[in-house]
Amino acid sequence: MSEVLLRDCSDAGARAGHLDEAVKTLASGQLVVLPTDTVYGIAADAFTPKAVSALLRAKGRGRQMPPPVLIGDVRTLDGLATEIPQAVRDLVAEFWPGPLTVILTAQPSLHWDLGETHGTVALRMPDDEVALALLRRTGPLAVSSANKTGQDSATTCADAAEQLGRAVKVYLDGGATPGPVPSTIVDATGAQLRIVREGALTAEELGSIAPELLPENQPVEVDEEPDQPDEADGDEGDRDSHGAPGEPEADEPSTDEPSTDEPSTDEPSTEDTDTTGGATQP
Repeated sequence: MSEVLLRDCSDAGARAGHLDEAVKTLASGQLVVLPTDTVYGIAADAFTPKAVSALLRAKGRGRQMPPPVLIGDVRTLDGLATEIPQAVRDLVAEFWPGPLTVILTAQPSLHWDLGETHGTVALRMPDDEVALALLRRTGPLAVSSANKTGQDSATTCADAAEQLGRAVKVYLDGGATPGPVPSTIVDATGAQLRIVREGALTAEELGSIAPELLPENQPVEVDEEPDQPDEADGDEGDRDSHGAPGEPEADEPSTDEPSTDEPSTDEPSTEDTDTTGGATQP
């Protein structure tokens, strides 16, 4: 802990300078820890492959568990994903910013390398003031739960620093997060929306907007369980080999993972579940 400095973001005046430093750090390909509305997340520039690789190394995980992607504006959804069902648009209109991660087909023109995503991406917009302020300046960030794989998700910045140490350049301290419950992950890459992981949002809450997500309308699970992303979406968990999003929620990951042709999820697994579209917690 003596080797790293936590930047206290509780004061709005000091926060501006800390965000400036975080923006520069991410642009240089280094890592930043940030709070989310679930757990703390470790972030990298989503469009800098070496930075994403550094994120995976810091957590102790491989490319088969890609991180989810956090965004700061709902309008970014169309820039990163394609074939977006109307039901997904209705869900994000109701629950973003918030603990909902959605696995979608990634735009084929994107120049990024999040890992083995199988053409999917896990997306989430966290409901945290510090996280949103940073995301609106940096654009999309690859974010997984700020913990070593297999260890508890971090709900304080000090917890994250204890596990990740000097692998992270800047620690943004936003106080204790609501965790450890990760974001709920919905797979929207198939013929019907499917809940991959139920977290902070229940099936009934989601079903009030998208009836196909009500328990009685969900397909019966067979033997295999789909991978799940880890969150940090706090948000929530990471994604699995298919690229479901993760959150920085718990090392669930919660968060997004495939079965056969489905993405895995990884939202902190608490948030550390990786999914094929990038749904790790946060």
